[in-house]
Amino acid sequence: MERVNQTSSVSEFILLGLSSRPEDQKPLFILFLIIYLITISGNLLIILAIRSDAQLQTPMYFFLSSLSFTDIFFTTTIVPKMLVNFLSERKVISYAGCLTQMYFIYALGNSDSCLLTVMAFDRYLAICHPFHYVTTMSHRRCVLMVAFSCSFPHFHSLLHTLLLNRLTFCDSNVMHHFLCDLSPLIKLSCSPTFVNEIVLMVEGAVVLITPFLCIALSYIRIFITVLKIPSASGKHKAFSTCGSHLTVVALFYGSIFYVYLQPVSTYTVRDHIATVVYTVLSSMFNPFIYSLRNKELKQGLGKLMSRWRP
Repeated sequence: MERVNQTSSVSEFILLGLSSRPEDQKPLFILFLIIYLITISGNLLIILAIRSDAQLQTPMYFFLSSLSFTDIFFTTTIVPKMLVNFLSERKVISYAGCLTQMYFIYALGNSDSCLLTVMAFDRYLAICHPFHYVTTMSHRRCVLMVAFSCSFPHFHSLLHTLLLNRLTFCDSNVMHHFLCDLSPLIKLSCSPTFVNEIVLMVEGAVVLITPFLCIALSYIRIFITVLKIPSASGKHKAFSTCGSHLTVVALFYGSIFYVYLQPVSTYTVRDHIATVVYTVLSSMFNPFIYSLRNKELKQGLGKLMSRWRP
């Protein structure tokens, strides 16, 4: 009974963050505030440029604007709480707040994953089946694909949140992390976590690997098709439309696989550095990666900036 009473009193978790040294808190606050402002500004500029330029009203840019929209909410789920904790003596988050944050991290993170898959499929159709592209990628189908990409991940997130909510926490409420994530939370629990670990390793791996395999298969077909193009300029043009997307995919999935495709028992403090990459840095880099390597988008951003000049 004493254990149960202790469990019922756990109403908050302590997030130790990226560093426990007091002298690191203000520099980290400034760094992540700058990252957050750049992320919001960059993704908003991408959305506004695409929405305001008639030449960018294509499926590829529609998906890109949806990705930027999701990235804004994804990073907002994480960074503001980090900023508050950097300047707080007690770096706490309530039990309900922790589960809520975890829910949206998984829902929005997997929405990013699904949108990257849809963007790979779009490039596959554009390069491998150009004559069917316009009819296949109608506006209605594009909207449905985005709607599915942003809604289906909520079922995955809800499953893990409900399974986590049935656990008890009685030994410690201190997390060596800067956000509420499944693996460190499961390690804190003093109740049996076998079901949670199995679901995380099996269902979680399927949700992660399936989109990645779809992207890989799409690009295998794209590379085979591009290699058959006789002219060097044609090959370069085809590859240039895929380079930005491949860079984003490598950054996003590389860090996620490092964190999640391992047993919960092996999770260490070093893993939250990789978590920073896919939760914070990838959302900041995406606008730069797409705009620097895309001539049409750079022109769209230039038109947008010229309208704001006095």
